[in-house]
Amino acid sequence: MAPLETRAESDSTTGEADLARLDASISFLPVRIALLTVSDSRGAADDRSGDLLAARVEAAGHELAARAIVRDDPDAIEARLREWVAAPEIQVVITTGGTGITGRDLTPEAMERVCDKILPGFGELFRSLSFPSIGTSAMQSRAIGGVARETYLFALPGSTGACKDGWDKILRWQLDIRHRPCNLVELMPRLGERCPG
Repeated sequence: MAPLETRAESDSTTGEADLARLDASISFLPVRIALLTVSDSRGAADDRSGDLLAARVEAAGHELAARAIVRDDPDAIEARLREWVAAPEIQVVITTGGTGITGRDLTPEAMERVCDKILPGFGELFRSLSFPSIGTSAMQSRAIGGVARETYLFALPGSTGACKDGWDKILRWQLDIRHRPCNLVELMPRLGERCPG
């Protein structure tokens, strides 16, 4: 079932503009999304950013296909990402945490090792949209997106505000097949294409 769309749902100019770009003649298509929280200190009971993303994924009409928490260890992060990329029931993986610049922030490095292609525009757009809220502090985020085999991967910071912005202002719209002029969902059937020879 398609999520209900009302202008009252949007709390930003970006959201209002994207809401106007939904083509009502196209049927909503749920996407199967996995959420990975990267943290040395968070557990299931206090994973606020994971909870926020899970609620938004389901409110948008998508399926929460898997959810887990791993420590700030690049090998553990990479292993879970590879496991989910290999799972046909998972189409998108969103991580939260480990995108900063401290010695323990290694989610982008782990994700880059898994990805076949990086989507530079995701991180660029995320930082641009973060600037009005947090100013030049946005430069410290290393949020990235990419494609691994036939799965999209996105790494968001660990704060609830950053996860809210990443979902509400970017992913919610790009993971909606009704979004015009283009979206990531309509490209899913072509992600496995390979050049001949």
